[in-house]
Amino acid sequence: MIVKERIQEGMNQIIAALKMDQSQRGSWDYAFETGVATDCYMIILLRTLEINEEKLIQGLAKRIISKQEKNGSWKLFHDENNGNITATVEAYYALLYSGYLPKSDSRLRAARQFILAKGGMEESHLFTKVLLSVTGQQNWPSFFPLPLEILLLPPSFPVNFYSFSEFGRANMAPIMILADRKFQVKSTKSPNLTDLSAYRNPEFFSRNEQDEWRGLASAISEGISHLIGIPGQLHRMATEKAKQYMLDRIEPDGTLFGYFSATFMMIFALLALGYPKNHPVIMKAVKGLMDMECTIDGLPHMQYTTAAVWNTSLISYALQEAGVSPLDFAVKKGNEYLLSRQHYKYGDWVIHNPSGFPGGWGFADMNTVHPDVDDTTASLRSIARMVQSDSSFRQSWDRGVLWVLSMQNDDGGWPAFERNTDSKLLKLLPIDKAEFILADPSSADLTGRTLEFLGAYTNLPKNSEAIRSGVNWLFKNQESNGSWYGRWGICYIYGTWCAVTGLREAGVPSENPSISKASNWLKAIQNGDGGWGESCRSDIKGSYVPLQTSTLTHTAWAVDALIASFDQPTKEIDGGILFMLENLDRDDWTTDYPKGQGMAGNFYIHYHSYRYIFPLLALSHYQKKYIHD
Repeated sequence: MIVKERIQEGMNQIIAALKMDQSQRGSWDYAFETGVATDCYMIILLRTLEINEEKLIQGLAKRIISKQEKNGSWKLFHDENNGNITATVEAYYALLYSGYLPKSDSRLRAARQFILAKGGMEESHLFTKVLLSVTGQQNWPSFFPLPLEILLLPPSFPVNFYSFSEFGRANMAPIMILADRKFQVKSTKSPNLTDLSAYRNPEFFSRNEQDEWRGLASAISEGISHLIGIPGQLHRMATEKAKQYMLDRIEPDGTLFGYFSATFMMIFALLALGYPKNHPVIMKAVKGLMDMECTIDGLPHMQYTTAAVWNTSLISYALQEAGVSPLDFAVKKGNEYLLSRQHYKYGDWVIHNPSGFPGGWGFADMNTVHPDVDDTTASLRSIARMVQSDSSFRQSWDRGVLWVLSMQNDDGGWPAFERNTDSKLLKLLPIDKAEFILADPSSADLTGRTLEFLGAYTNLPKNSEAIRSGVNWLFKNQESNGSWYGRWGICYIYGTWCAVTGLREAGVPSENPSISKASNWLKAIQNGDGGWGESCRSDIKGSYVPLQTSTLTHTAWAVDALIASFDQPTKEIDGGILFMLENLDRDDWTTDYPKGQGMAGNFYIHYHSYRYIFPLLALSHYQKKYIHD
């Protein structure tokens, strides 16, 4: 067993760092870092709109250049094999459009060579193909799988606009407008990217993909054919509905749902609908994106969204788990901030949850219309200790708990944003990663974390229908090796941590075969230095891939899961604790390595807060369970 003083010293070090980083309003605003894609899109947007923010554009260009690999490519994560075609196309385009690098620059020549060797810019991701088409770098395809009229189909139809997840709708609504109008816009500074094309093929989707789609397409067309109205009139109605969908969901900061990609596409969709470049809605949207700028290593980075609520809820909870009083200034300010961000109005989630009542929390600072289950349980954990002594917390608590319970899927698991949006028909769409872009299924991480919250912080009986259904969902969805796939983290270590801690708090004994199998898997993948590490390639491959080195966050997840499983510390647990204590100050690529994802193979997240949050939780849980005065 590790001595109490050493554990406390490590915890105190993290607590001091966290308190130092808290903002004046009470939130923790650690960066939500997502590679260079948003930096690239921002340059392209500003240049297209002819907004000459030269200091920002030059700074973003410097950051993009600083991330280039020796072979000319850009990567999404450290151990991605030779580079990423999509990221390299976006970086090349943005750097050329910035005006700060000529085509003759050796770095751009190397990037161009990499792109052509990988099949040309046509091999990039769907969003990038839309970017290239809307800015006039390639033609719109003759085929696009989603007609605007799908917005007119009722929710009772097998495939309709609300079959898609909230994230899918936010991005697809503007893209559908753009594809429908085949809209293109250039500026006086638009570069020529024809030399990035390995072959002249403007189609987004292969013939095989289109053929697979035909059956579902005909079903949608059949549904549309039964709509009452003149075809041209129906099309105008669908266009208006798509426009209004966007406008009705603009956040107070001007962004669409607070997402960079959705806001970017919305700006171009509004241009396609006839809005001038300087229209107030467009200008406010641009400002909203610019306000998401943060600074990393002295250079600007455009965040995809902000993570203020997520960071604050997790940090405030972790501080309290580590023994910091809920009346401590930092915790109190954090919880006051959280109360100010609870939702009191209905969002799209009500379509599939008509009996639910508002009360959730969202992820970002400026988020008023799309709460999610994970942020809600995280915020509820943070305010839990204040519920008995402060009536304002009690009201928030009751609303939040009821909303979480109302969001359980029919299969027993929990989604992120909306109930029962996992139609198997969506898998027929010829859209790369459609299951991540358009669906919001039950996941092991959401289900496990919700069960952990309900079991540890509410009086809901362990044999209640909600808990039993969630437990059964986890049992059914455990991998054969004992792990669980984590939808929003990297990846199997994350999912296993969520599932194990959830099952234990839901009353599943440690000797249960499911827990034992998970514990044995975690022990088997421990590294020689006592830590754990997992590659983002797990997400792409669909099975566990070791990182070949340890990280603080992966180690904390694994250790915390094992602490939940064993009454006495094991050598694996002590090894993980020692690794964390010896590496709290570690500052290398493993610290920066993504620990979250939003779209396997295309979108990875480095949460700057995780290096503090999860080691603090694991250390505090070790101390609480194993060290007694």
